[in-house]
Amino acid sequence: MKGSVFWTFLLHIILFIHGNKAKASQPYRTSYHFQPPKNWMNDPNGPMYYKGVYHLFYQHNPYAAVAGNISWAHSISYNLIDWMHLDNAINPTKPYDINGCWSGSATILPGVKKPIILYTGDNFKNQQVQNLAVPKNMSDPLLREWVKSGRNPVMTPGNGIDPMMYRDPTTAWRGSDKIWRVIIGGQINGHGTAILYKSKDFVNWIRSKNPLHSSNKTGMWECPDFYPVSSRGKKGLDSSFKGRDTKHVLKASFGDHDYYVIGNYESKMDRYSADVDFMDSIVQLRYDYGMFYASKSFYDSHKKRRILWGWVTEADSKSDDINKGWSGIQSIPRTILLDKTGKQLVQWPIKELEKLRARQVSLHNIEIKGGTVFEISGITASQADVEVLFELPRFKDQIELMDTKSVDPQQLCSQKNASVRGVLGPFGLLVLASNDLTEQTAIFFRIFKGYDKFVVLMCSDQSRSSLKRDVDKKIFGAFVDVDPSQKISLRTLIDRSTVESFGGKGKACITARVYPELAIDNKSHLYAFNYGTRSVRISRLRAWSMKKAQIVEFHEGRKPLVN
Repeated sequence: MKGSVFWTFLLHIILFIHGNKAKASQPYRTSYHFQPPKNWMNDPNGPMYYKGVYHLFYQHNPYAAVAGNISWAHSISYNLIDWMHLDNAINPTKPYDINGCWSGSATILPGVKKPIILYTGDNFKNQQVQNLAVPKNMSDPLLREWVKSGRNPVMTPGNGIDPMMYRDPTTAWRGSDKIWRVIIGGQINGHGTAILYKSKDFVNWIRSKNPLHSSNKTGMWECPDFYPVSSRGKKGLDSSFKGRDTKHVLKASFGDHDYYVIGNYESKMDRYSADVDFMDSIVQLRYDYGMFYASKSFYDSHKKRRILWGWVTEADSKSDDINKGWSGIQSIPRTILLDKTGKQLVQWPIKELEKLRARQVSLHNIEIKGGTVFEISGITASQADVEVLFELPRFKDQIELMDTKSVDPQQLCSQKNASVRGVLGPFGLLVLASNDLTEQTAIFFRIFKGYDKFVVLMCSDQSRSSLKRDVDKKIFGAFVDVDPSQKISLRTLIDRSTVESFGGKGKACITARVYPELAIDNKSHLYAFNYGTRSVRISRLRAWSMKKAQIVEFHEGRKPLVN
């Protein structure tokens, strides 16, 4: 434990000395989102908290800003905001992973408290197999070196499993019978499948007769995740938790989105039943309705919470990425809780992010009349954290009618973008905007009257985000399950080329990437707006300039380098 304290102290010193020297030399490189010093990054892998240190592994091409040569890169932190990059943990060096060390998870074995990694290897035949890796030196609190098991591969495809659709093992959980379980993402007979395996010793794995769950309405499931959530209380649960008042979340990545279902897990029979299954409803549950994929959660035993990471892709061209020298970032880590209705999850940026808040502006009880825009000045608009609470006037039958049960929210946001006036809405924020609003990204709400209740639509409109042509300017949307007669909250994190928004206290999340030409650095502006015909009131608005996270590289035998 003393060694762990020493290394944590050293990490603090290194970050303090070197972190503030970092200068952003590129307008689109983020300042407080996690990303490697250079080159390609995709899926977050094996996040964990171990002996006072947070670890994040991730899919990384060490040689270029495009996919390929995939290794497990490794970074550590004491607060999930400031990071130190270490050398790669796992590289493609063996016949069973020579074509890539793909996604997987970390599990901390109880008793011995030993972390162990399960990951997918793309072998010399381009078949996907599952492998083990363990720390080389358990006395090293930073776990800088990892060794592959001599028993690899420990799971191989067979009996109807497509060897090219068999990957991404989850964190394992242990039943009351002391047997470990893990699921692998796959596709069997064209159906998305969570293939279940069991083991007594974490080395010898046997495939179960039946999968944990499958769907005939989806294809291949990538990066599955499976974990319990409490239906009472606000604490996260360990993956092996067994108890009352518990539901289980099953997440699968497919169709460029991360979908999840909530249901009940019968541990003795290893049977999972979803309350509403994948694709069985017009409104699908997703972690994020924007650019967010291949996510991975972990249980933070230190603060008794479950934390979610997600890969945020680029929306510019491959040639742009090569010119930048990097591609891909991670979302701000989010806490996950079950909503009090039990029907969906609620996500929120981790509390530690607030340590980066600097200069603040506050507004109270401001009326925004229909068709007006006003600037929120006094902060760094290209790097900010904004919280706003909207209050609507009394309304009854004057609201636009909409059959929301048969409408896709993204489609609705595209049809009724920020420039289309309604009665109540669009109202919200214009971020990363130029002085003349030629460039702007609009995050806004609209209110509709549905069949039996009023409905809140949340949109993120990138259609005018940049004068650049070779950029994806999709519009994203989600319905927010809140009562519009109450106050509607919006929190938006702005980080140079990234906009993460949380509506209804985290009931709907939308992440976007934008690449303005005019609205960069100190030429970026922030506005509140209301293009509806009815007035809207800002009950409270608070906005902060955000400091740069301290991120350094550490190499044995030489002075740490600044990212």
